[in-house]
Amino acid sequence: MKENKPNVEELLAKAKEPGRKAPAWHAFYRGKVGLGVKCAITGYDDFAIWYTPGVAQPCREIAEAPEKVFEYTNKGNMVAVVSDGTRVLGLGDIGPHAALPVMEGKGLLFKYLGGVDAFPITLATKDADEIIQAVKWIAPAFGGINLEDFASPKCFYILDRLREETEIPVWHDDQQGTAAVTVAGVINALKLKGIPKHKARIAMIGAGAAGIATLRVLIAWGVNPGNVVMTDINGIVHRERPDFDTLFRYTKDIVGRTNAENRRCAKVEDAIPTAMEGMDMVIGYSKPGPGTIKPEWVKRMAKDPIVFACANPIPEIWPWEAVEAGARIVGTGRSDFPNQINNSLGFPAIFRGTLDVFAKTITDEMAIAAAEAIAKNAEEKGLREDYIVPSMMDLDVFVNEAVAVGLKAIEQGVARRVLPKAELRKQAETMIRHARAEVEILQKQGHIPPPPKV
Repeated sequence: MKENKPNVEELLAKAKEPGRKAPAWHAFYRGKVGLGVKCAITGYDDFAIWYTPGVAQPCREIAEAPEKVFEYTNKGNMVAVVSDGTRVLGLGDIGPHAALPVMEGKGLLFKYLGGVDAFPITLATKDADEIIQAVKWIAPAFGGINLEDFASPKCFYILDRLREETEIPVWHDDQQGTAAVTVAGVINALKLKGIPKHKARIAMIGAGAAGIATLRVLIAWGVNPGNVVMTDINGIVHRERPDFDTLFRYTKDIVGRTNAENRRCAKVEDAIPTAMEGMDMVIGYSKPGPGTIKPEWVKRMAKDPIVFACANPIPEIWPWEAVEAGARIVGTGRSDFPNQINNSLGFPAIFRGTLDVFAKTITDEMAIAAAEAIAKNAEEKGLREDYIVPSMMDLDVFVNEAVAVGLKAIEQGVARRVLPKAELRKQAETMIRHARAEVEILQKQGHIPPPPKV
């Protein structure tokens, strides 16, 4: 992988530019998403059909046959983006009001990239059981729930409970969404490096929601958990650590299967280099860098190592530093470097495919199907060290993902309706193209004005 070293000062200035513009743009539009009308209104008499008295008839039919709610309402395309604001991006616990711009942003990506109607809901409670109850109360109005920016470890408990106790798909994007796109990158990176998945040796830096969910999906895909060594702020993760049962009480059955060679270190500051020693790959979902991962540690990895430094806004190690240290493939969470490992490449299409078959849940196998579709999309365009995942602006990848997810849901028996592959593709293409065309038309006609110059 060849990569020229850019001017660091220019790079940092560029990284600050979106934040400089964001307040003025948000104030200008007063947010990013809103409700729109999707039915025809040809005259005054139509309101008697869409509302009273005509609306009473579909209400009666739904009361008699509840599954008709998917036929007569927008439930089947409506997702709630739910957060308590306790772990928002890199900002930490900023509360439900300050979290709202992020949830609206999620709604924007859902709509534009997946044709999914997503509504932001931020809750004024941090109590896990109250959050679970609140989501169960609002579930009848939605076809799916996207949990967002919940602190660890309660995020695992909330997700597991809601997946068990609701009949619509509940998904935590910081867990499953990040995992799906990371696995897509791993698939193609290992393919280029020529290592079978069951032999891949992986260091994982960060044992929060993203890291543990990625571990779980990697294992489900076929990675040997014993070949994985994880670290967190307290050192290398192993079952004998005094805080293991407390920190990993919801995930110890997964995390406890790692580190088969029982790597240890005497000092916390030695954890990351010890975990990376001789490994084929390192995946970082930890503290923003640079310097979280040092070049000399990359040099002590296996030949032609793979480095995914996914912390934002600054990766754990600058890509050019990793390349100079011998990395063959480098991925980050940023769009201004090659190989952006970003969950936006996954969740809009995964929900698109899930909603198109009215699925009752989103399984790990559905996430893996999405990962494989993402990886295949990039492979078909020609894999190389600086291109292992496609761009978010590639419409085809979202359609292909949605189809793969829908087919997997049908195969696993969690779909409420069964559609042939061709119909799934037509449905996904129609919804996604419609969403993008709607924005383009409104902009062209001036109903959505251009953003202010700042």
